[in-house]
Amino acid sequence: MIEQIYNYFTIEMLYYWVNLGVLPLWLILVFFPQSHLSRYLVTSIFPIFILSVAYIFMLYKSYLNSYDFIGNFNLYIGIDNISSLFSDKTFLIMFWIHFVSINLFTGGWIVKDSQKFFINKFIVTIPLIITYLIGPVGLFIYWIIRIFYAKSINLYD
Repeated sequence: MIEQIYNYFTIEMLYYWVNLGVLPLWLILVFFPQSHLSRYLVTSIFPIFILSVAYIFMLYKSYLNSYDFIGNFNLYIGIDNISSLFSDKTFLIMFWIHFVSINLFTGGWIVKDSQKFFINKFIVTIPLIITYLIGPVGLFIYWIIRIFYAKSINLYD
């Protein structure tokens, strides 16, 4: 059975499952941010745990295929090196899981923080959608909105 699971989750299949798996969570964040479903399913440790399992599975699979993990540090040398790393599907799926996890965590934080300052959920929808698509820009837009609701600027909150 474990071998069947291992053979089923190819890089392409894992990519589809990760993308399809986070989409309902983002829809809950956007449309039902104050629900118990959001609180217990999305803004908890649950999605990060599932995405971590996918990441660890990919690391394990890469290890069995003799992937050069030390070569990943070449991304700090120059833009050409990172370009060659992204041509490798193994590195690309690990990066994608990383990206999706961080964006989902950021979206969950935006929802929790907006509830603390009683920010209208319709206003929060805009930075949430932008965070889903291009993470840091959505977080920055939320921070601008938050300034008006909190009536102060906190650089370390």
